Amino acid sequence: MRRALFVAAFDSQLKWCARIRDELERRGFTSEVVVPDVRSALSPGQIADAGFTAVEHVTWSELLDRAVAADVVVCSLSGPFTKGFVFDLAARTAAVAGPGPVVVTGWVGIIIDRITGGYLDRCGSDVVAVNSGRDLEHFERTARALQMPADNLLLAGLPFLSSEPAPPRRTPVRRLLLADQPTVPSTEADRRFLYAGAVAYARAHPDREVVLKPRHRPEEDTLHRMQHHPAVLLAEEDLPPNFRIDHTPIAELLPDVDLLVTMSSTACLEALDHGCRVALVLDLGVHERFGNHVFLDSGLLRTWAEITDDRLGEADPAWLAGYFFPRAQGATAVVADRVEALLDSGERPARAVRASDYFRSAAVYHRAQEAVAAVPTPPRTLRPRDLLPPVLYRPVARGLRRCRPVAARAVAELQHRRRGAVRS
Repeated sequence: MRRALFVAAFDSQLKWCARIRDELERRGFTSEVVVPDVRSALSPGQIADAGFTAVEHVTWSELLDRAVAADVVVCSLSGPFTKGFVFDLAARTAAVAGPGPVVVTGWVGIIIDRITGGYLDRCGSDVVAVNSGRDLEHFERTARALQMPADNLLLAGLPFLSSEPAPPRRTPVRRLLLADQPTVPSTEADRRFLYAGAVAYARAHPDREVVLKPRHRPEEDTLHRMQHHPAVLLAEEDLPPNFRIDHTPIAELLPDVDLLVTMSSTACLEALDHGCRVALVLDLGVHERFGNHVFLDSGLLRTWAEITDDRLGEADPAWLAGYFFPRAQGATAVVADRVEALLDSGERPARAVRASDYFRSAAVYHRAQEAVAAVPTPPRTLRPRDLLPPVLYRPVARGLRRCRPVAARAVAELQHRRRGAVRS
């Protein structure tokens, strides 16, 4: 029986793995999911929401041992950790007889930054699952420029999307869902503005329900750390009765949602797939730090005033076609088909990529960086700020800074007196 190993560190990564796991298990694979000793955060609730009962935490060395012994490895870690895994696994499998496992990598949502770097982090895997036609074109151009083969690229689509979205609903808006993001926007002021827009919408439409869906609960964490949780920022606000915060997974909320509002969450595609209308908040501007620059051609950018007035847009067909495209089966089936074909043939597309000048040079640099990181650093001399918590150190430091001029004048006066005494 073929064995599949799934590697994740956060809930979004675990959900991406879960869909591929379900497809492979339907085809007779056994599976296990591990969390390596990198930064991770998976609460019992997040694990259950992703469709797992438990995950196993392992060291990086144990991860590599299990990967070598598996038939297929699905790695959903963030780009830098995926790159490290691909480099380290390539070094391990080079000394092992046989073709080695089929390595699958991809992206758990819309790519809003590091599109080139993210591809190069994953280029050494056998199957790079690509979410959109635009992304595929960019990756193929990058591969050609670096003289690497691109036959490991697979246009699969996002696992939770169908090949064609449902027709948009024309019924009146009765429920608005604000899909929050952990770091977009990042500042407290911007987040308060975003939430204030939703609260104002609720007041303007008392007959409509407004639901704010945070990315995670206040005590939980995810890949991108949230600094200003809506439950905290809105705790003291006088909220209208038709406004509420709900942590139910978005997939469960969407069937009853008429309008989804967000800054740049991948949830907007999921909403479009369900036939929901979508508005992407424009008031804060269009900027890479908001991720909404990738939606410029979508036709969905709207201000809160436009949203409140029901002046909503429809998704541009050409933009929509980048994420929804004809295919005979779902994204996970496309990935599973490629995995089985590679296992049956013994072919590993990553070998040709790893033989390229770019990959070999990057691997040498990676090993050099690992060697530097392994050298122990000498213990640092303790400073006063290391001995006190910030809340105590800061007022002490301010007091010492105020005393410096006084102390300097006292020392100068003392030295002057000593010089006078010597002359006399």
